[in-house]
Amino acid sequence: MAKLAPEKRIIEIKPVADPNAKVYPRSVKGRFQNWRVIMVWLTQIVFYGLCWLPWNSRQAVLFDLDLRRFYFFDFVLWPQDTIYLTILLLLSALALFLFTAVAGRLWCGYACPQTVYTEIFLWVEKLIEGDRPARIKLDAAPTSARKVGKKTLKHSIWLGIALWTGLTFVGYFTPIRDLLAGIGHGTTGAWEVFWVLFYGGATYGMAGFMREHMCKYICPYAQFQFVMFDHDTLIIAYDAERGEPRGTRPKKADPSALGLGSCIDCGVCVQVCPTGIDIRDGLQLECIGCAACIDGCDQVMDKVGYPRGLIRYSTENAVQHHYGRSEIIRRAVRIRTLLYLLAFLGIAGATGWSLATRAPLKLAIQKDRTVLYREADNGRIENTFQIQLTNASEQDRRFRIQAKGIADIAIAGNGELEVPAAALRDLTLEVSVPAGALDSGSHPIVFEVSDESDPRRRVEGKASFWMP
Repeated sequence: MAKLAPEKRIIEIKPVADPNAKVYPRSVKGRFQNWRVIMVWLTQIVFYGLCWLPWNSRQAVLFDLDLRRFYFFDFVLWPQDTIYLTILLLLSALALFLFTAVAGRLWCGYACPQTVYTEIFLWVEKLIEGDRPARIKLDAAPTSARKVGKKTLKHSIWLGIALWTGLTFVGYFTPIRDLLAGIGHGTTGAWEVFWVLFYGGATYGMAGFMREHMCKYICPYAQFQFVMFDHDTLIIAYDAERGEPRGTRPKKADPSALGLGSCIDCGVCVQVCPTGIDIRDGLQLECIGCAACIDGCDQVMDKVGYPRGLIRYSTENAVQHHYGRSEIIRRAVRIRTLLYLLAFLGIAGATGWSLATRAPLKLAIQKDRTVLYREADNGRIENTFQIQLTNASEQDRRFRIQAKGIADIAIAGNGELEVPAAALRDLTLEVSVPAGALDSGSHPIVFEVSDESDPRRRVEGKASFWMP
């Protein structure tokens, strides 16, 4: 079992009796369990419900791979906007680093999909098979109609949840209503069917069978989390000074008279742990920070009449030096966390400003290189340019195109183009200047495109004009 020595922060590997033994988490009640339930409901309401939310006659959130657009409420992002995806990933990493440095594995314990779906599957398992003792007894019992019936019902519900999860996931890439209609009519594409089954199968396998093994052996975050920990990071801590030596005793016995600590060695903290570890062995790789052991221990302390907090959210320094809550909060503000916070706020602020001031228009210019220039009938020198305008808003817009940078430069025609909502249009422009107005060679020019309904919405693009 992996243990982190507080004074050296070295991970030691301890042998365990059977690392592959099935874990049967016991039900527990308490404030942290309530928070876990709230997070399960919150994350799943968002995940399952957001794809059904209509917005501007379409799905509010949709990664439309066919049309190469990403709809997020009023924002329409195009392939050219992949920088925002990069920034989103960077902000997610910074947020993870910040919360981990301050409060340990909050993500793992409360919001990680593996934790959330394992919790959902456990709810189903406990409803059908009973709590920990009943499940252990059922698994050990010989095959019978009752056992097969319970197992079949449980796995049927698991599969239903998993397939609906896979369907919802694909519904963010193919409009969910079209996807369901296609399934109903048997016209769903092969790739859509594949990803529904793949994501559903992954949910069924990881939440139903792999469970704690994902957190122990597969998840990379569990392996490098301690890089972001220090002695002032909040962790699930067992107060060995108060709890040891542990041992059973009569309910109303005075532990000090028996030479014992507050821990009655009931094993509840181990029984409620979803990864099956003993938190009394110290900080371990397998601990996901769910605080189930805190709720379980607090219940036991209440029953025996001891103060709560034998197992609690604390820091290694706080446990060792007996810091109070105010000191723990004060020490949470340190160089590392401030740097994470400043970087996060700076990038988030700049990104928000960029999105708020982003013009709903994109311009791409390509010089026609088959003919660099030609002399028109009126004696002017012409260059041909291919212009692509993208209307990134969800209203039809009419744009005016102007060329600047050379005296008496002109565009053939009226230089206006109407682009439908969330669409792009290509346009060939003939741009001319008087013959002899410039020296031979390349000269910089600028195309300015403005919205006729709001001239303040405009964008510029650079190009080169060639003279003979």
